[in-house]
Amino acid sequence: MDDAIVSSCKAVFLDRDGVINRVIFRGSRKPIAPWTVNEFTFEADINIPLNEIKNMGYYLFVVTNQPDLSKGLVSPEMMKLFHKKILNRFPIDEISICSHTNEHNCLCRKPKPGMILDLAKKYNIDLKSSYMVGDTWKDISAGSAAGCRTVLIKKPYNTEVRAEIIIDQLGDLIP
Repeated sequence: MDDAIVSSCKAVFLDRDGVINRVIFRGSRKPIAPWTVNEFTFEADINIPLNEIKNMGYYLFVVTNQPDLSKGLVSPEMMKLFHKKILNRFPIDEISICSHTNEHNCLCRKPKPGMILDLAKKYNIDLKSSYMVGDTWKDISAGSAAGCRTVLIKKPYNTEVRAEIIIDQLGDLIP
């Protein structure tokens, strides 16, 4: 493809835990990912905004750190089940997972932008016309590093995090 041609494809990159599904608090104030089907519940009122975003011509991608997979706290089968539930219910084009821990120092683990950059290359996404939606500083940093506009969904645990756009719920992103 000619490098002079600018991509017209745009995307919304979504964190999983805290954006698509609810986070869990296990004896601490730090939000963590669910480990079981009973814990895996979707955030309220996200179906309509996800469909509207899709209808506006955006690709929808989930980019998620899942170190509990490599730590053995959640099985690969359970992770596949979680993602199957997402793909069966919402118009998500692809889910990208980083199962590494911080110690692996990989390029895909947020706050590094690897997952976003890989999807952008694969789908020819114009990152300047795209958004990263998350609930943690790692999501916002990854989106910023990739060149996306950043959107933070306000939660009690992220009051210190700053983003270009701050919303109460995913539906607030729709004009």
